[in-house]
Amino acid sequence: MKRGVRRRGPQPSVSDPRRRLIVGVLAFVQAARSLSGVRRIALLGSLTTDKPVPKDADILVIVDADIDLAPLARVGRRLKGTAQTINLGADIFLAEEAGRYLGRICHYRECHPRVACRALNCGRRQHLNDDLQIVTLSPALTWAPPIDLWPRIVTRSPVPADIAVLLAKLKEDATI
Repeated sequence: MKRGVRRRGPQPSVSDPRRRLIVGVLAFVQAARSLSGVRRIALLGSLTTDKPVPKDADILVIVDADIDLAPLARVGRRLKGTAQTINLGADIFLAEEAGRYLGRICHYRECHPRVACRALNCGRRQHLNDDLQIVTLSPALTWAPPIDLWPRIVTRSPVPADIAVLLAKLKEDATI
């Protein structure tokens, strides 16, 4: 590689990053679906396409307005950690059932104001990164994401083969 030339795009440390991200998504869904206040979990972003090297796993979690985010943040950090071990990332987006986007799960374990934090109200609500000036999801996307993973599996776009395997595992879990 030439000096001074920056490589674009994600640089995973494994040859099949999709599989590792999907395993992390499965573990996230299995843990998060039992948390009080979690109403729906959906898959967004490049994992819903055939993109061979996604930069991250994007999850949408529909929650009750008064949910304690600490348990969900713990589960989310596990997914982020799984992705980080292969030089990729994960985002857990939050919205209320009415479709109002709230923000993302904060990636810090302990919640207190930081200079580097871009949340509009850092520390006001524990574990909520409301960086709405950077990322927002439309109500249309929160109401009808590409793939609902829980409590019902609903697909609204073509499903890649590896995601079909994930959906089969989730269906199998639901019948056990």
